Amino acid sequence: MLNTKNGRLHLPAGDTDYIRFGSGQKTLILLPGVGDGLKTVKGMALPFALMYRGLVKDFTVYAFSRRAQLPPHFTTRQMAEDLNAAMEALGLRDTAVVGVSQGGMIAQWLALDHPDKVRKLVLTVTLSRPNDTVKDVIARWTAMAERGDYGAIMRDTAERSYSEKRLRAARIEYALLGNVGKPKSFARFLTQAESCVTHDAYDALPGITCPTLVIGGTDDRIVTGLASRELAERIPGAQLYLYEGLGHGLYEEAPDWLGRVADFCR
Repeated sequence: MLNTKNGRLHLPAGDTDYIRFGSGQKTLILLPGVGDGLKTVKGMALPFALMYRGLVKDFTVYAFSRRAQLPPHFTTRQMAEDLNAAMEALGLRDTAVVGVSQGGMIAQWLALDHPDKVRKLVLTVTLSRPNDTVKDVIARWTAMAERGDYGAIMRDTAERSYSEKRLRAARIEYALLGNVGKPKSFARFLTQAESCVTHDAYDALPGITCPTLVIGGTDDRIVTGLASRELAERIPGAQLYLYEGLGHGLYEEAPDWLGRVADFCR
């Protein structure tokens, strides 16, 4: 039932890593956040299948990374065009698309520019346009990346994402891991981080026509819970669900997040 595959697409614009798992008749696409700039989905089919095993019966799931070599100043809209090319190469249309954080920004443009690709849209802990909170966070992460401090990025992300209960375990984990997983280059991360503070789909959002679910956390210290409210207000007919007391890492902490997404996408 896990039906896992690790793949790489050789597209005209550049190579793109992707994974596939599950054996359901419906197709669902997962788009990860800016952490993809530090580690792509390469080789992660089995871990993802186990993590998202609640999807494997009803869906065939794909997760796409951004292209391996991202040019400087590449935007979320251009990343959506890359995603569309990858979907074309695999023959994927009429899919449920679940975007988390920066992945949600890309998903907005995919739904706007290629509505034939998106049957249902789920936007989790993301935004329609930059706000002061995300600008401050991205500036901090950019400075850390420019000095090559991978550990600092990981620690700061955890501190801003998790509840205090989850943080107790995360602090121990990051103290033990140190720089394990540090990329050879931070270039992809820096490009993806910049795209978060140049993303602005606010004026275009009323053009999204597919059923949409917006999920956020009231204590989100990266994009803010208000950003989720704004998204839902701008997209016609969008549903909004806010997790009280949870933040940017709610998709890892909320035990019913995956079920809520699956129910909507079915």
